Amino acid sequence: MRWSHTWIPTLREDPQDADVPSQKLMIRAGLIRKLAAGTFTYLPLGLRALRNAERIVREEMDRAGALEMLMPVLQPADLWKESGRFDGFGDLMCKFTDRNGHVNVLGPTHEEVVTHHVRSEITSYRQLPVTLYQIQTKFRDEIRPRFGVIRSREFLMKDGYSFDVSWEGLNKSYQAMYDAYQRIFSRAGLKFCIVEADSGLMGGDVSHEFMALAEIGEDVLVRCDKCGYGANREKAESRTPEKRWDIVHAPTFVPLQEVETPNVTTVDAVAKFLGIPPLRLVKTLIYKVKGEPVAVLVRGDHEANPTKLAHHFGTTEIALADAATIEKVTGGAMGFSGPVGLKIKKIADHALTSATNCVTGANKKDTHLINVNLDRDFTVDGFADLRFAMTGDSCPKCEGTLSLSHGIEVGHTFKLGTKYSEGMGAKFLNEKGELHPSIMGCYGIGVNRIVAAAIENSHDKDGILWPPALAPYPVHLVSVNPKDAKVAEASQRLLDQLAAAGLEALWDDRDAQAGVKFKDADLLGLPVRLTLGGRGVEAGTVDLKPRNQPAQRAVRMDDAVGEVKKALAEYAAAFAR
Repeated sequence: MRWSHTWIPTLREDPQDADVPSQKLMIRAGLIRKLAAGTFTYLPLGLRALRNAERIVREEMDRAGALEMLMPVLQPADLWKESGRFDGFGDLMCKFTDRNGHVNVLGPTHEEVVTHHVRSEITSYRQLPVTLYQIQTKFRDEIRPRFGVIRSREFLMKDGYSFDVSWEGLNKSYQAMYDAYQRIFSRAGLKFCIVEADSGLMGGDVSHEFMALAEIGEDVLVRCDKCGYGANREKAESRTPEKRWDIVHAPTFVPLQEVETPNVTTVDAVAKFLGIPPLRLVKTLIYKVKGEPVAVLVRGDHEANPTKLAHHFGTTEIALADAATIEKVTGGAMGFSGPVGLKIKKIADHALTSATNCVTGANKKDTHLINVNLDRDFTVDGFADLRFAMTGDSCPKCEGTLSLSHGIEVGHTFKLGTKYSEGMGAKFLNEKGELHPSIMGCYGIGVNRIVAAAIENSHDKDGILWPPALAPYPVHLVSVNPKDAKVAEASQRLLDQLAAAGLEALWDDRDAQAGVKFKDADLLGLPVRLTLGGRGVEAGTVDLKPRNQPAQRAVRMDDAVGEVKKALAEYAAAFAR
């Protein structure tokens, strides 16, 4: 493809409204253009990369035995009301009323639609198992779209759904998708890991996230340095400490004492005021759970995990209480709550199982209690894992240590079970003529995110370094002085030879300075650059430079195709996991 025959509007400076490397480079390299907040147009070069990601996904899904279909973006709201998720999605869902007064949604996902079709067509165990998938546009009205195509309002997604007659069948279907996902992200050249995750609104009790490792990733990952355990921070567990407090405090109980702490309300402020480490404090957080106040106790240096709280209490109707509720329940102002004398239900994190001589609020303005001890001064109604895991925590699976990192979610798999099939009547007759709900799995991939994550994983100060399988073109031919007839003729001959060998090339045939072309070549980041000028034509050579190498070298024109193939193989090896 001639540069002069396509559209690649490159930019020299970073766009002001772009905040992460992938977004900056996708705009500067002419891959995308922003239309509005959270919506982007893919220009020709960007579309080629996106189609390459699609191709990898499609090939591996087909290889795993999944069947491709295409479902409408436009969905009747009645299906979502039937499944019980219409209200759960809230303002994330794009809704509108048509001219006939019917409420419709622009699909954020397609569990309801695929379940509707399966319940209408699949009625016998003989028709199962089946795994269906599509690559389709989705819509979610993100409150704060950011990071370019990583968190957008409109995006391209591969969503797949398996239907089985048993849990054993689901396990097989799930494993097939799990394996396919590993092949997809490996082929795409991503640096990724797999972590346990919370299922959230999707439902089910088992799910895994496939995370592209990236400093800008919004998801926090917790991983063990020894056994490979990994989980999203919302899901991550840590080993329950055994008398953790006795390690840092004398095990002898000291008399309870009330101290004045004027205008000191935060953990850090109290710790500084009293000259103690934050871990000696006990935070008493007042929540409303189904409308009733409950106290949640966590160590001062820990954070309560809303997801774990929701699971513990078995409800999503949970939120921090307001100031008026806190004052009514505790008798004191916000920032001074404590468990001593508190009459409401109290649940404590496991880290407090042997809390000794700690500091708490006194349920009185500008006052705290010191030398507070569990059982002597207060009791709790139970212990549970209620906090976010932290760097340095002990692994729940082995003797290793946990650490935190960041990632971009590029894929997510769920064992849904019968959440949708039972509720929406997707049932089949077994061999005994008994009616049973299908056992479902769900499998999503953010196709746009594959492209962005690849750029986050692989770029330098000059531009993109494309993983070979995603690169819009494998070869970038730069002609110096293409108006020279001999250079133009030799360039065309080289392009024909590459094409005959199955190698597409982008030919920079612009009448521009060589420095400008080289800058653009580095920005675009195609795997191998060939440079041909008048001197090379006379000498019968062309300069070859892999994008990940600092220097170029001259190769004979007659050997150019073979040298390009060799360079591409070496380049690909650098991206192998």
